[in-house]
Amino acid sequence: MTEKLYLKDSYLKEFEAKVVRVDGSKIYLDRTAFYPTGGGQPNDTGRIIAETDISVTDVIKEGDEIAHVVSDASGLNEGIQVHCTIDWEKRLSYMRHHTAIHLIDGVVTKAYSDKGLITGSQIYLDRARMDFDMPTLNKELCQKIIDDSNKETEIGRAVVSRNLTKADALAIPNLARTVPGRELISKLDVIRVVEILGLDMQADGGLHVSNTNEIGKICLNGFKNNGAHSKRMEIRLE
Repeated sequence: MTEKLYLKDSYLKEFEAKVVRVDGSKIYLDRTAFYPTGGGQPNDTGRIIAETDISVTDVIKEGDEIAHVVSDASGLNEGIQVHCTIDWEKRLSYMRHHTAIHLIDGVVTKAYSDKGLITGSQIYLDRARMDFDMPTLNKELCQKIIDDSNKETEIGRAVVSRNLTKADALAIPNLARTVPGRELISKLDVIRVVEILGLDMQADGGLHVSNTNEIGKICLNGFKNNGAHSKRMEIRLE
């Protein structure tokens, strides 16, 4: 089992670890701060430094283990100690966009829960998208939602995470907003939740900034109408 440092400290930029296994271009460490692709958040990239400086190009969750795909595994042998660094600017951008998605979701859930719901999202380096089953959503309403969301970023709400038991998680209404999320809660014994204090709480395994004021200004980058039950909002951050 890989110790997942990223769940304890999303601001960790470098760390020491031991190589526990090498399988071709995949490196397995005893502990890692590299986030694997999941939940709409892309994987981290960075470096593993031993005798040479090796690029980490992909990070994959394999059960309880994390595989680090590297450009060249030469010199990385089982048992050696390595120094690892995260591509921080990329990680921070992912975190800011992820928290922005949760904040917008909280605004929509609070003000428009009777009119629609989010059905999915995806984070990119310079933008993010959100999909809605919300027949009334149009470009003008998107802009109002963004304006209301920016008011929340200015408040400076703390963002915290904690673990709940399955029983406690199931007792909280609307903790998971999508069908896959609800199915996941029913399968897990421990559920990680992320809360924007005073606004939103939902099950989530991704990484976030610690305060909404770190998001910066949210801008509407586009709107697409794919039908009454398929609307897409794209955002970018200044």
